[in-house]
Amino acid sequence: MPVLQPVDTAERDFRPSPITDEEAAAMFRAAVNLFRLWAITDEEAATLLDLPLRTYRRWKGGEPGRIDRDGKARLSNIMGIHKALRIIFRETQRAYSWIKAPNAAFAGRSALDVMLGGELTDLMRVRRYLDAERGAW
Repeated sequence: MPVLQPVDTAERDFRPSPITDEEAAAMFRAAVNLFRLWAITDEEAATLLDLPLRTYRRWKGGEPGRIDRDGKARLSNIMGIHKALRIIFRETQRAYSWIKAPNAAFAGRSALDVMLGGELTDLMRVRRYLDAERGAW
């Protein structure tokens, strides 16, 4: 019988380093541009980021505030969705328009419809689907 070696399962081994405030600000700027390419409204963008509309518009106008942990997770998932779409589709316009297209995987709803549920898990659901489609690992 083989001898099993102990495995270090300390939490530090599995936790990525936290997103810095500077990285979050850069992701926010990228997300604003992405939302334009996805042709979504400020109201929809605010919902995706779980921000009041006034706050989103102020931040979009160049006065960003502090992005909390939930906001950083939302931005990270949005960037992951964008990355997966760019890998899956060679034509950038197809990647941008996919977000609003009906999809059988979401019972005929679009990915945007799913994400507009407003929960972080809604963004994660779309990201997991795309990561599986592109063969994430």
